[in-house]
Order: sequence, then C-alpha cells, then structure tokens
Amino acid sequence: MLMKTANVLVPHDEAAADFIQKMKVGALMHADFKKVRNYKFHKKYFALVSFAFDQWEPRAGLTYQGQPVAKNKERFRKDVAILAGFFESTVNLKGEVRLEAKSVSFAQMDEIEFEALYNETINVILQRVLTKYTRDDLDAVVEQLLRFDR
Repeated sequence: MLMKTANVLVPHDEAAADFIQKMKVGALMHADFKKVRNYKFHKKYFALVSFAFDQWEPRAGLTYQGQPVAKNKERFRKDVAILAGFFESTVNLKGEVRLEAKSVSFAQMDEIEFEALYNETINVILQRVLTKYTRDDLDAVVEQLLRFDR
C-alpha cells in the first residue's frame, strides 16, 4: 500500500517499505493502482452477514439425492446479495438462467456500490431472517460484534 504525500507516493506500511527497499534504483515497475475501500466497513458487512447466518435456520430435513443438505455461509452471503439486487445474470450449459452474486472484493466493488449493498443486505436480512429485529437492533448487534473483534 502506498500513500500520496505532496507529489510523491510513499510506503504506507512495513511490507510496502520492504518491497520498495528491495527494488534496484532506476528499475522500472508496472503497477495497477486501486483506491482502497474502507476496510472497517468491509469487516462490518461480514459481521452482519455472519450474525444473520448464525441466526438463520433452514427448513429441517432437507435432502438432495438422499443426502442431507447443510448450511453454507458463502452460499448464504451470495443469496442475500442476489436478493438485495446485486447480481449478474448468466446462462449455464442447459440453457438455464442463473443469478450470480456480484463480487464484494475491493477491486470489483467501489465504496458507493458497497454502501448500497450493505444497506440492502440489512433490508433483506430484516425481511427474511431476523424478522423480529429493527434496524436499530441489528445495528447495535453488529457494532457490539465489531467491538469484540478488536
């Protein structure tokens, strides 16, 4: 990570400083620069999704081809994103339309879109999973979880 000071990019952390130190003077480097999204907000989103996943109980006794079906946190996150409207439509080899959740990676989603995803994720969770919670209740739980994570 680099940080701009005046008209110069300087290392932001020890790993970046070590990388720059190992470069030979005059060496040409190619880099792809991306503005870093708010990491704390990223953690907040995953705390929200994790809490909702832990509270969610799918119908009991579900099976597929005789095998029990398990909960899956990543599938849950993607389904919530799709229900929140953050998806791309694709087609599979059978010709069926599938919805794929948009990536929440820093490189794929900017701060504005991520904030919209967060707010719509809360709406989906309140409507589908935590139906007895209010937005304030859920915000308080997420903030409490983040305090424990420090």
